[in-house]
Amino acid sequence: MFTDVVGFTASAQSNEALALHRLQEEQGLVRALFPPYGGREVKSTGDGFLVEFESALKATECAIEIQRSLHERNSQSSDSPIHLRIGIHVGDVEEMGGDILGDAVNVASRVMPLADPGGVCLSELVFAHVRNKIALPLEKMGPRWLKGVRDPVEVYRVVLPWFVRPSPTEGPLPPRLAVLPLASISPDPNDAYFADGLTEELTSVLSKVRGLRVIARTSVGRYTSTSESIPQIGEELGVSSILEGSVRKAGRRIRVTMQLIDVASQEHIWSESYDREVDDVFAIQGEVAKRTALALRVELLSSDRDVLSRRPTSSVEAYDLYLRGIHALRASTEESLPQRVTEAMECFEAAIQTDPKFSLAYSYLANTLVGGVEDRIPPREANLRAKELADTALELDPDSSDAHTARGNVARWLDLDWGLAEAELRKAIALNPSNSIAHFCYGMLLRTLQRYEAAKTELRSAIDLEFDESRAELRSSVEFDPLDYGAPAWLAEVHCRLGECDSAISLAIQRLQEAPEEHRYHVALGWAYAASGRWEDARAEASLSAGPASRWVRLCRASLLAVLGSSEEARRLRSEWSDEAKSTYLPPAWRAGLDAILGDPDGALALLERDVREGDRLLSSVYEWEFYDRIRGDPRFAALLHQMNLPATVGWRRVEAAPPTSEPAPASPSLGSSRNETMTPTDSWRVVGP
Repeated sequence: MFTDVVGFTASAQSNEALALHRLQEEQGLVRALFPPYGGREVKSTGDGFLVEFESALKATECAIEIQRSLHERNSQSSDSPIHLRIGIHVGDVEEMGGDILGDAVNVASRVMPLADPGGVCLSELVFAHVRNKIALPLEKMGPRWLKGVRDPVEVYRVVLPWFVRPSPTEGPLPPRLAVLPLASISPDPNDAYFADGLTEELTSVLSKVRGLRVIARTSVGRYTSTSESIPQIGEELGVSSILEGSVRKAGRRIRVTMQLIDVASQEHIWSESYDREVDDVFAIQGEVAKRTALALRVELLSSDRDVLSRRPTSSVEAYDLYLRGIHALRASTEESLPQRVTEAMECFEAAIQTDPKFSLAYSYLANTLVGGVEDRIPPREANLRAKELADTALELDPDSSDAHTARGNVARWLDLDWGLAEAELRKAIALNPSNSIAHFCYGMLLRTLQRYEAAKTELRSAIDLEFDESRAELRSSVEFDPLDYGAPAWLAEVHCRLGECDSAISLAIQRLQEAPEEHRYHVALGWAYAASGRWEDARAEASLSAGPASRWVRLCRASLLAVLGSSEEARRLRSEWSDEAKSTYLPPAWRAGLDAILGDPDGALALLERDVREGDRLLSSVYEWEFYDRIRGDPRFAALLHQMNLPATVGWRRVEAAPPTSEPAPASPSLGSSRNETMTPTDSWRVVGP
């Protein structure tokens, strides 16, 4: 029997002390279960064990007891779960110097990675010994080619009672595939955009194949030039196969090299090089998608083949401009976002001019205008332009997921038609379940309508923060990605609305451990601490969020400071905003929230009335925030909500003001401090329960 701790390497890199503590706990628990079943520990493999038993039945019973004990432990300590994979094989071995050797050991070591996190896998020989002798069902996984083993081995899994699997009527889960960022090996470094854009498009093309689950681009961006192994990446993303490759562009010639790799065996399922003219880039994408689908045994329907053969544009020049626009957005940092967005919009505009029938370019430009990335254009003007673009995109391609996303956004931001917006966004997701922008926009619509549980699901899907109960953790993207619009920060906020402050805190800490320079997650963590009454921790994060940041992040920080009693600092930031508003457009609702929380209700309401009059719909995304609690009972505020078809009531736990303090926030607190000083708000502020 081989055991292995899931995700130990990644967790040790993230927090070595915590990972080692959990490893010691796991070793103590597991070691105690070997002797009762006649198991002999042969050796420790670092984060696992090799164990020898006198019978296959005893080994299987021991494995089940180990997983049952860990499941009970994790149920009581969900913040730091421990998950093992266990693999068992039976055969002759030779003992040498206290170790055991032989084919049986090799096969057991190869069976183990096939187990689910928290699961047990058996070879066919073990299955023959234990079937009808244990109370749990055994599920056939089919023959598997194992590295270093000549013939395929039939593998079975023990169906543990706490694992929820699809019923027979639902059919098998579709294969999960990740397309890693293609490496650019072009002689001109300025051609890197081509590889980046091609990755985006290849992901999009593959996601259109029914029966294939493709991980969103926002989750794989972190693996650009990564040193992590295929098994590590596969485990972190929860995929069974990985498509990787490189692109070399020289003038009008391109060379695209691709390989599909099985995560479990690390073997190449197929590999191919394509030496073509740039004009053949669409044919390459289609061929790669078809070959991948066939290799993963996904049946291609005639409609799938039609989609894969379709060219998005007849103009390679327009497509090149489109790829440059995608690259500009992907290459953004929090600091360079305004410049990069301008560059991207210019590229999309030029692509449309080059090919007026290029639906994708219309869709991307519409979503950039209306989706919140571009906030320097007055909203009424931006939304009307986005409506024209979305309508044209749908006219050109009625089955485009991106066009329906754009139309749904327009229905939300311009028309305030929540029913139409939901219908369009659901249509976009049905057409392409891997469309992360559609998932994000739908999640934001649902939270506007206070449907928080559903919003949580969609925001997770937006960046493939897909919650895996067997791993009990969130998988997330590391890179700053303007196309996810800060979805993890919004997800943390939704957790707070549901009273799940610990989940919000964990999510924000995870993001900060991966990208400590992103101010928005310090602010998100500060709000989560405040929602749970941990005022000192909230003040610490407000201090850490100071520095260059987007205007939206600065607003959220200023409002957090006001809630925490640091009114002087909040007023200073409001003054900066007022000065900035003289030279550039700032959404009135942003400043109104700060005015309201600082005790200027008339000023706040005047700004909000102007907001609605000028066609800025930002209030629809933040109307339920704590910013507006001091004017929520004002008839003028209720009238504005009615005018925007928004509910006038709230019914969740809201962040209230912290007790006044004269102490400055700590300058350099540790990330995710263990302090938990819960303080009672003053009489003038109440915590409103769900």
